[in-house]
Amino acid sequence: MRTETSRLLDCPITRLPESLDHNPASLLGLPALQVLNFMSYAIFKTGGKQFRAEPGTTLRIPSVEGEPGATIVFDNVLLGGKGDSIKTGTPTLSGAKVTGEIVKHGLGDKIIVFKFKRRKNYARKQGHRQKFTEVRIKSISLG
Repeated sequence: MRTETSRLLDCPITRLPESLDHNPASLLGLPALQVLNFMSYAIFKTGGKQFRAEPGTTLRIPSVEGEPGATIVFDNVLLGGKGDSIKTGTPTLSGAKVTGEIVKHGLGDKIIVFKFKRRKNYARKQGHRQKFTEVRIKSISLG
């Protein structure tokens, strides 16, 4: 490793050897393509919104029915990728599905809806908390 001094901060900057600068996968002892093969993801649609899912991640989606601990399957997958290959649907991928587990249900942050018209003695204040379901993604199947 080589050390340089930053002109702006007057502190030492440690850099990796040049052999590792362009291939961070070599820190793990893996070729670059093997690291990409581990990353599978999918973009699916539920509740009128689109979400990017990767195995092991937790997402907050608009409220869906089901008990915590129950399995939920999203089959409206728009796009999926694994490594260098990407599959797109027209509009959805046939046979693709994202499987998850419901973690909990809850309410989002409170927002204030305030309507006001000047000089008309009109002011209305209302609060709202959107319901959500937290889902942990277990697996992605691209069909």
